[in-house]
Amino acid sequence: MKEQILPQSMPGYPDQHFSLPSCKHLCILWMMFFIVSFLPLFAETANAGPQPVIVAYVFPQTALLQPGEIAARKLTRINFAFALIQDGKIVTEDPADPANLAYLVALKKENPSLSVLISVGGWLGSKNFSDMVLTSASRKVFIKSVLEFIERYQLDGLDIDWEYPGMVGAGNKFRPEDKQNYTLVFAELRKEFDREEKKLHRQLFLTTATGTSSEFLEHTEMGKVQKYVDTVNVMAYDYYEPETDAITGNHAPLFTDPADPRKVSADKSVQDYEQAGVPAAKIVLGVPFYGHVWGQVPDTNHGLFQPGKPVPNAFAGYGNIAASMLNHGYSRYWDAAASVPYLYNAEQKIFVSYDDPESLALKCKYVTDHGLAGIMFWEYKSDPSGKLLDSIDAGLHHDSSH
Repeated sequence: MKEQILPQSMPGYPDQHFSLPSCKHLCILWMMFFIVSFLPLFAETANAGPQPVIVAYVFPQTALLQPGEIAARKLTRINFAFALIQDGKIVTEDPADPANLAYLVALKKENPSLSVLISVGGWLGSKNFSDMVLTSASRKVFIKSVLEFIERYQLDGLDIDWEYPGMVGAGNKFRPEDKQNYTLVFAELRKEFDREEKKLHRQLFLTTATGTSSEFLEHTEMGKVQKYVDTVNVMAYDYYEPETDAITGNHAPLFTDPADPRKVSADKSVQDYEQAGVPAAKIVLGVPFYGHVWGQVPDTNHGLFQPGKPVPNAFAGYGNIAASMLNHGYSRYWDAAASVPYLYNAEQKIFVSYDDPESLALKCKYVTDHGLAGIMFWEYKSDPSGKLLDSIDAGLHHDSSH
């Protein structure tokens, strides 16, 4: 394209020749405009990193999951609970499990980025872990069965919920060598998962659910384990339980209340895990969708950190708390130091520790501020209203349509 010479008489221009820019110059100008305009956006996206994960434990037991029951678009990962270990192999626990797994996998049509993992173990299902990890041969049998299980049900990985290595748990067999064998089973699983990923052309996730006690960290090598897993799902709840604690307390405090005799909190657990060698970016903060209930609690400090007794059959999902306790004889109080709510019924002398949308919003902020991997919750059906998941979704994704 030749330069065009404007006539000297063109109004508004000085009495001299004027050259229009060539196509080459226009392209350069446009590219400069594009870079200046969009560079901040690119920088912001790069700095933002991956979206925090939202991990739901789904525990239907003998029930069949129903259409519309799971808000798939608000979840990153589903851990189906639980598979068991029998004869050294992973097996389903209930006849309804295959149908429920198929239901969950089908949710990926609604949310293509959703992953579905099988979780093996749990509090009552961990009795055979110590035997399974004992030798290279026994671990090999288990890992082969896991790969077959994942292929059979078209799953995206495995979550190991061993409660707990080197400790009795719910009356389970345990050994001192559980500590090293716990590490070995993850190392060997990761090696086989890496190999299988090349065949499947998709990612296989390997995660673990872990305790918050100092004893758990003493009986494991989490600094080594973290190298092989995608996330460590820290169960930052049950710090206080009526069956084992003679005084009431926050069962899932975010921060440590100075008045707490045991000085426990999710924040302290996160710090403990980081000191044990687990990077923040691999820590998923566990939160409860249920509460703990104490009876015979004196009306001092609205029942917080007071003597109490277990109440038979009083396990309270958030749905029950919201529908039949909150504003039904129970007053809500806020432990500002711990950033969690609690309920107290002065007439019945009942104390309830739980999480609600306000406390979960603060936990989401903590996850973001501290660069954690995300939030995990136990367990989905405890809040049929979806209010708790909505709070997590808004807090981490800032977009309820996710």
